[in-house]
Amino acid sequence: MHRQQQQQKPCGKAGEQPLVSDAEQPILNTLISVRNRLAALKKDRGNYYRPNDIVGLYNDTLEQVRLLYGVRKSENHDNIMFKNRIDSVLDECFQLFSLFYLALGKSKEIPATYVQLVSIKQNIEMLKESGIYTDADLEPFRTRLRDIREIADNEASNEESDEIYMARPELKLVFLRLSQCEKELGELEENTRIISDELMPIYEELVHIRRRLTTLSLLPHESLGDEARAFQKRLIEIDDTRVDDQFVSAETGEVAEGQTQIVGLLEECFDRLHDLMAEGSTVPKDMMPVYDRLMEIRLQLEKLLLTSRWTLRETDLWSYQVQLQDIDALRKNGQFKDSSTGEPAPQQAQAALNFLLHKCYNLLYKLLSSSEPVAETLMPVHNQLRTLRRCLLEVKKYGGPLSARDLYPYQMKLSSIDNLRVDGKFLDDEGHVPEGQGIVMSLLNECYDLLYELMATEVDE
Repeated sequence: MHRQQQQQKPCGKAGEQPLVSDAEQPILNTLISVRNRLAALKKDRGNYYRPNDIVGLYNDTLEQVRLLYGVRKSENHDNIMFKNRIDSVLDECFQLFSLFYLALGKSKEIPATYVQLVSIKQNIEMLKESGIYTDADLEPFRTRLRDIREIADNEASNEESDEIYMARPELKLVFLRLSQCEKELGELEENTRIISDELMPIYEELVHIRRRLTTLSLLPHESLGDEARAFQKRLIEIDDTRVDDQFVSAETGEVAEGQTQIVGLLEECFDRLHDLMAEGSTVPKDMMPVYDRLMEIRLQLEKLLLTSRWTLRETDLWSYQVQLQDIDALRKNGQFKDSSTGEPAPQQAQAALNFLLHKCYNLLYKLLSSSEPVAETLMPVHNQLRTLRRCLLEVKKYGGPLSARDLYPYQMKLSSIDNLRVDGKFLDDEGHVPEGQGIVMSLLNECYDLLYELMATEVDE
C-alpha cells in the first residue's frame, strides 16, 4: 500500500510529470523499443517500407496501449489529464506510425490521421496566440477536421460502444486530439463570426497589413521605407473613418459589431509599424541562432513543397516536426526569452520569430495534407502518369494537328507503363498489391482517352 501511494504522487518539483509506476515501466520499455525501431526503419532509404512490417508493429503497439489503459484504471490514473513520460513516448510512436501509414498510401485509415491532428493543433494554437487570421485561414483546417471526423465516426460505428476503446485503443487517442482541435477551432471561428459584414473588409485588410509588417521585419531596415510609409498612410485613412473612436455602420450610423477585434488590430498595426520604422529588423544577437535555424527549416520545407511529389517520403517530415517542437519549447507563455537576461525578447524580434515558427508549422501541415493516398512503391508509376497526362494536355491545347509519328513516343510510354500490370494490377517487388490502385488506374485511363482524342485528329504525313 505504501509503495502504491508513492507511485501515485508526482515527483519533486511542482509542474513536473508524475513518475512512471512499476507496473507501467515494462510498457514504457517496449514503447521506447518500438520508437527506436521506427526511427531505424525511417532512416533506411535503400528499401521500400513493407506494409506487413509496419502494420504488425502497429498492432503490437496497440496491445501495449490496452495494457496501459488497464494499469491506469487499476491505479486510478485513467483521467485524461494524467500524463507522464509514457504518454510522451506513445505520442511520438503514434506520430511516426502516422507518417509511415501516409507513406504506405493508407491516408484514409485512422493511424494516418494522428500526425495531421497534431499539426492542425499546432497551427491553430499559433493563430490563437497571434490573433491574426481570417475565416479563409481557418477553412483548410475546418475541412480537414470534418474529413477526419467522418473517418473516425465510421470506424467507431463498427465497434460495440461498451468495449470500443479496448478493442480499438487508437480511437480514444484520435477522438481526444480531434475534440481538442474542434474546440479550439470553434473559439477562433467565434472571434471572426461576431464581426459585422460591413467591418469584415477592413478587418481582412488589417490582417494583411499586420502580416506584411511582420514579413518586413525580416528585411534590412534600409529597404523598408516606401512600403512602410504606404502602410502608415493607409492605416491613418482607416483610423479616420472612425466616429468618436468607433467604427459605425454607413447605413444606420450605429456602432458596428466587432469593435474590439478591429480597434485592437488597428492599434497593433500602428504599434508594429512604429517599432519597425524605429528599430528596423533587429533580432538580438542571443536570438540569432534560433532565427537562423527557423530560416533554414523554412527554406528546406519550401523546397520540399516544390519537389515533394518526386523526392518526399512522409517519414522525412519527422525530423522537422521534432526540430520545431524543440524550438517551440523555448517559448514561455508564447514568448521567446533572451537567454542572457531571461527577459522577453523585443517585440520586433518576438514578431519575427513567432511568424517564422508559424510559417514552418503551416508548411509542415501543407506537406502532410498534400500526401497522396498512393503507396511509395507505386509513386514512380503515379508520377510518370501525371507527367504524361500533363504533356498530353499541353499537346492537345497547343500542338495542333499531329501525325502518327508525333504521337508514337506517347504511345510507347503509355504501353510501357500499362505492361507493368499483372492481372490488371500494379504490384510491388514482392508481388503485393500496394495502395493507390484506383488513383493510378484513373490516371492511366485518362492518358489513354487523351491519346485517342489526339489520334482521332492526326494528319497524314
